[in-house]
Amino acid sequence: MATDTPRVLRVAELNRLARQALERALPVGWVAGEISNLTRAASGHWYFTLKDREASVRCAMFRNRNQFIDWRPENGMEVEVRAQVTLYEPRGEFQLNVEAMRRAGLGALYEAFARLKARLEAEGLFDPGRKRALPAWPKTIGIVTSPQAAALRDVLTTLGRRWPAARVRIYPSPVQGEAAPAGLVTALRRAGERRECDVLLLVRGGGSIEDLWAFNDELLARAIAACPIPVVSGVGHETDFTIADFVADLRAPTPTAAAEHVTPDRAEVGQRVGHLAARLRRAQERRLNHASQRLDGLARRLRHPAERLAGQRRHLAQLNRRIELAGRDAPRRARLRLDTMQRRLRAAAPDRARRRQDLEPLRLRLRHALRQRIEPARARLVALTGALAHLNPEAVLGRGYGIVRDCNGEVVRDAARLTAGEAIAVTLARGGVDARIERVHSKE
Repeated sequence: MATDTPRVLRVAELNRLARQALERALPVGWVAGEISNLTRAASGHWYFTLKDREASVRCAMFRNRNQFIDWRPENGMEVEVRAQVTLYEPRGEFQLNVEAMRRAGLGALYEAFARLKARLEAEGLFDPGRKRALPAWPKTIGIVTSPQAAALRDVLTTLGRRWPAARVRIYPSPVQGEAAPAGLVTALRRAGERRECDVLLLVRGGGSIEDLWAFNDELLARAIAACPIPVVSGVGHETDFTIADFVADLRAPTPTAAAEHVTPDRAEVGQRVGHLAARLRRAQERRLNHASQRLDGLARRLRHPAERLAGQRRHLAQLNRRIELAGRDAPRRARLRLDTMQRRLRAAAPDRARRRQDLEPLRLRLRHALRQRIEPARARLVALTGALAHLNPEAVLGRGYGIVRDCNGEVVRDAARLTAGEAIAVTLARGGVDARIERVHSKE
């Protein structure tokens, strides 16, 4: 009697069936653990082990997935991964194919931060075009923070050192905890309504992401965007970024840096003022020297009134003498000029008798030349007139001939062109007639 023998599987088939069973039984989910044995391959893929106190599992995160992570995982870091449970068939190794990764315990906060950042950026709240310039010489500086915050002392110290001339207005608000977002929004709105400041500092010292979470509030971001006063954010340390940093007109890496951004340096301003004062002194000296030289020149040109009157009297006496001389010499000069003109006129008068003698030969020559030109022309004209009369068709018509034209107005020279019944027109020496062909005679 034959017995049923089980089918023998190859290793590859077994591993494939195991992989399919794992992927069907365990859907994609989140797994928490510590990174160890992290390797970044030349292909861009990441391979690491995810472990806890009791177990570990091999993981692979391929380049098309890990390129979207904006932080750098390291060994010993606690993370949460979203992964597909599978089996690496060539070696039969159980592993996780990681699709996403976040820091352990902070995943929800980071996701909320990313979603809010993307939405506000799409609305244009981060647009550089809406950022306002900071005043170069602020008279009043507002600070939105907690009066107990260490950051406030750093900011006040920096302001007093760099620009003590500026007045400071503090708008108190909690900067941590559940009441912090509403308090910060209220302080910003109060500052905007009062319009007491030229610029506002929104500051807080460093801390964890939970400590700084109040600055990731949507209402606070919109309050910053709507504030009529330029806002500078200085929240946390240089590596900390909040939504308030992206919306503010300027983001400073620390509260102290925020105070430095909004104030000029007193020492630099003093040096600049000293330089300008030196330039002003030199300019004043140049103007005084120029004015002194001009005054000396005017003084040299200045004369006593009596001296000027004496000079004018002498000039007047000279003019009188010139007038007297001119009055005595004018008739004599006029007579001389008249004599000269008369001599020139007599010299220019023509000799009419001599001109008549010269004109008579010219008249005879002209008459002879005209006769020589006209006689041949008259003879040629007579000849041409005779020739023209001979060629005139009307003269031919006068001898009893006529001009026959067909219905198209063309002259008929050959009877063969005509047909019986065709209309013709005959032009005579006097008038013409319209006729119709009754019969055509051939040339023969």
